[in-house]
Amino acid sequence: MHHLTRRLGRLLTTATAAVLVAAVAAPAAHAAAPAPRATAPVGGGQLVLVGGSLSDSNTEIYGEIVRRAGGATAHIGVITAASVPKSQDPDVGTKWESNSEFNGAFYSDLLEKYGAGDAEYIPVDLDHIAAADDPALAAKVRSMTGFFFGGGDQYRLVQVLQRGPKQRDSKVLAAIRAAFEGGAVVAGTSAGAQIQAGADMVTGGESWEGLVAGATPGYFDDATKLGYLPEGGFGFFRSGLLDTHFTAYGREGRAIRLAADTGNRRVFGLDPNTALVVDHAGTASEELSVIGQRGISVLDLAAARTSTDAAGRWAIDGVRWTWLTRGDRYDPRHDRTTAAGDTAYLSPVDRPVAVETDDVFSSLRGTSPGYELIGLARDIVATTQSSASGTTLEHDPQFTVTLTRAADTSARTRDGSTAVAFSGLVLGIHAS
Repeated sequence: MHHLTRRLGRLLTTATAAVLVAAVAAPAAHAAAPAPRATAPVGGGQLVLVGGSLSDSNTEIYGEIVRRAGGATAHIGVITAASVPKSQDPDVGTKWESNSEFNGAFYSDLLEKYGAGDAEYIPVDLDHIAAADDPALAAKVRSMTGFFFGGGDQYRLVQVLQRGPKQRDSKVLAAIRAAFEGGAVVAGTSAGAQIQAGADMVTGGESWEGLVAGATPGYFDDATKLGYLPEGGFGFFRSGLLDTHFTAYGREGRAIRLAADTGNRRVFGLDPNTALVVDHAGTASEELSVIGQRGISVLDLAAARTSTDAAGRWAIDGVRWTWLTRGDRYDPRHDRTTAAGDTAYLSPVDRPVAVETDDVFSSLRGTSPGYELIGLARDIVATTQSSASGTTLEHDPQFTVTLTRAADTSARTRDGSTAVAFSGLVLGIHAS
C-alpha cells in the first residue's frame, strides 16, 4: 500500500519561491555601527525558543521574554517576515487575516500587554526585502533590548534577512546579531525558533518520507521532502539541531534521519506552547532550561549506529532519548540533567505497556491529537516492561520504532503515577 497523501502543502506559491530565489542573490550587507550593549547576563545572548502554537494566554513564556528584555524599560523588535507579506494574503481585511504586517502589530500589542515598555514591528518581509539593508532601520534595531520572531516558514526569514549563497547578514540582521552578542534576548515561535539554529537547519519534510529517502540539501515545494540548509539559520543556538511542533507532529523520525545524515550528535525537539530557554547562548557554555506546557526532547546520537538492509532500507539503533519538562535544566557540555524541584523519581509498575500505536509519527494528526510516540514513551518508562514498539501508518516500507529500557532509564513524576519527564530511553527504527 502506498503512503497516504494527506499533508497540507506549503503556503509558498511557485511565484513566491521565485521571489525568494531572487532575494538570495542580493548583494552582501555591512554591519551597522555599534551601539551600547543591552542589559543582560555577561557571556553571550539569551534565547527563548518556543516549539510553536504559543498561546496568547501563556503568561509564563511571554513574561520570561519581557523580563529578559528589561520589563518596563524593554524595547522589543518584532520580526514576522516568516509570514506571507500583505500582497500575498487573500484574507486581508477579514477575520482570517494573517500576514507579516498584521502579525507584527498583533505580537507588538501582546508583548506590551505583558509588560514590555515598548514593542514595535520591524517592517521587513518579502514585499520589503531592501528594507533589511536600510542603515537607519539597522541603527534603530541595534539599540533594542530584545527581539521576537513570529512563525510561518523559516526559509522566508533566510531570504529576507540574509544575502547570497553563503547567507551573509543583511544590515538589520547584523544589528540583531550585535545586540544578541551584547546580551539582548532573542525569542521566537515555530519558524521564529527554528531560524535560530546553526548549520544543517531543517527546511521541511515528514518523518516517513525522510526515513525512506534521507535528507537533501535545499528547500523544496514538496512539503514532505526532508530538506535542510547546510549553511543553517542565524546560528544563535550552538548545542545541536532544532525542530519544532516536535512530538505533536511526529517529527522524531525526520529529526533523527537529518542528524544521522549530517553528522550532528544532538537534536532538541521543541513541543508546542513550550520554550527552551538558553543562557550564554551562542557560546560553548550554553545552559538550557524548560518552561511552558509540554516538553523538550533531547535525542542523542553519540552511540547510535546506522545500517542498510538487503533491500536498501535505512535503519538506526542506539539513539538516546531524554524528555525534559517545566523546571528541568540541561547542561549539553556534560549531558547532565538537573531535575525540577517539584518532581520525584517514578517507581515503575509491574504491568504491560497499555499504549498501542500504528501511527507512530502522528501522520493523521489532522484528525487526531498527535503525540503518538511520546505517549508510548511515557507509558513504557512508567512500567517494568523492557521494550515496546509502534509502527508507521505508511507501508512499503513500514517502519517500526522500538523503545527499550536501559540500565539507567528513569522517569520522574508529579502525581506519583504519571511520567512527566524521563531520561535514558533507547530508540531504534527499522523497516519491514
